[in-house]
Amino acid sequence: MKPPRLRKGEYEMIKKAILGTFLVVVFALVLVGRDALSYVRTSLGYVKETIHEAVPISFQIDRARQMIRDLEPEIRRNMHLIAKEEVEVERLQQQIANLEARLTQEEEELKKLHADVKAGKKQFEYGGRKYTVEQVRADMASRFERLKTGQATLKSLREIHAARSKSMEAARRKLEGMLAARRQLKVDVEGLEARMHLIAAAQTTSNYQFDDSQLGRVKELVNDLRTRLDVTERLVASEMTFYDEIPVNQTAATNIVEQVEQYFAESQVATAAVTTPGTDTLAKAK
Repeated sequence: MKPPRLRKGEYEMIKKAILGTFLVVVFALVLVGRDALSYVRTSLGYVKETIHEAVPISFQIDRARQMIRDLEPEIRRNMHLIAKEEVEVERLQQQIANLEARLTQEEEELKKLHADVKAGKKQFEYGGRKYTVEQVRADMASRFERLKTGQATLKSLREIHAARSKSMEAARRKLEGMLAARRQLKVDVEGLEARMHLIAAAQTTSNYQFDDSQLGRVKELVNDLRTRLDVTERLVASEMTFYDEIPVNQTAATNIVEQVEQYFAESQVATAAVTTPGTDTLAKAK
């Protein structure tokens, strides 16, 4: 994967920062003279800080990702070395096991020869062949030296095996720690990027500027119209209620209860009037 690159705007920011600091350094050298060295050191520190602050956070996050990816070859190399060391340690363990078996057999044979010689025999027979005591003693001496050399070799191999196993285990733990740290760094970088996006979203929201003055003016107009209509309605109601002269010819409104009572009373009178003539006529006919 290609390393992160600065965009055009970011490159211009860093370029301006370096140029500005360079001008400050030149100004210090020309005008300050003897004290220019301290100014130069201060300016160099300022350059470093300015450049660091001028680099965008997104670029630094990409740079962190690239640095994490750059750990991969080192991790692979150490994994290969550890795997190779494991094979060597296993081979050494097998060599130790074979040597232990051989030395055990040689020790048993040496003990048997030693027991036979110590028994005071003059002639010895092994494997169908006869040997003198001098031959057996010479063979015992050779076997004894070989046994001591083998035991020394076995001790050395065991020490080497222990040291290499310990070193391999330490390397394995270091590799596991490195892998765990790399995983955590990936998580941290992802968290930083998410946080950067949240901050960018918040900044974008804060940059929205709504002009609510027009909205306020419309609300004010609506309230004014509502007030004017309320006043007009009140005026109309007032004209219908108040009079400038006494209303001589205007009849007062009749109570609804009295109107209903008068209606039914008039109905009863009319009914009685219709019924009475009929009764008189019937009487005359008789």
